[in-house]
Amino acid sequence: QVQLVESGGGLVQAGGSLRLSCAFSGRTFSNYAMGWFRQAPGKEREFVGHISWGGTRTYIDDSVKGRFTISRDNAKNTVYLQMNNLKPEDTAVYYCASYPIWQNGGYSGYANLASYDYWGQGTQVTVSS
Repeated sequence: QVQLVESGGGLVQAGGSLRLSCAFSGRTFSNYAMGWFRQAPGKEREFVGHISWGGTRTYIDDSVKGRFTISRDNAKNTVYLQMNNLKPEDTAVYYCASYPIWQNGGYSGYANLASYDYWGQGTQVTVSS
């Protein structure tokens, strides 16, 4: 079965940077688009970013656009979330998830968590002021 394992979270001061990684195993990585979501305490899980199977198309939520970038390395079966100029409001558990393009009929559901089939356990990001 598919396994997704996030890493790279931690405690950082406001204005700092972190790079999250998500390792994919169990299926052919290049068959999936990938997404990042986050969930703060007491909040709904929200969309952060999405990247197509080949990495040529990305979608970043307006709330983090200009600060976060998403990328992938298919040779390493890994997707990344580079987070710069972090703010306390970014504090959350960050999840990566796989997006089955063929089941969703394309990329229109990229921001919908229900369109993703497998999820990692999450990694905590805490930004202090």
